[in-house]
Amino acid sequence: MVETIATGIVGTTADDDIKITARAISEINKIKEQNSIPATYGLRVGVKGGGCSGLSYTLGFDAESRESDKILPMGDVNIFVDKKSLFYLMGVELDFTDGLNGRGFTFNNPNATKTCGCGSSFGV
Repeated sequence: MVETIATGIVGTTADDDIKITARAISEINKIKEQNSIPATYGLRVGVKGGGCSGLSYTLGFDAESRESDKILPMGDVNIFVDKKSLFYLMGVELDFTDGLNGRGFTFNNPNATKTCGCGSSFGV
């Protein structure tokens, strides 16, 4: 199962929606519970400059959205994405892996033209 979140940007298609897998949703909820993160907090998903490929992903919880954020509802959690990051995240799928090659969140970005070996940075 994959939760699909429309970006709400005029002119985009379903291919541009942000997708979050059931494994990622389960891990997000587990982290919130284990760390006693209030239900009102949102999950901030973003992109910042840096990393070996030029840009890197950010993921964390915030108490409030910012003025420049797009708020995307996902079940019981709001996703906060600043408008600049939203363009880099269009079409991205957030997943969670717990395999032999490591444990953590992964971003599958169809817009990335290059990625690094660790999977946490990309270029467009």
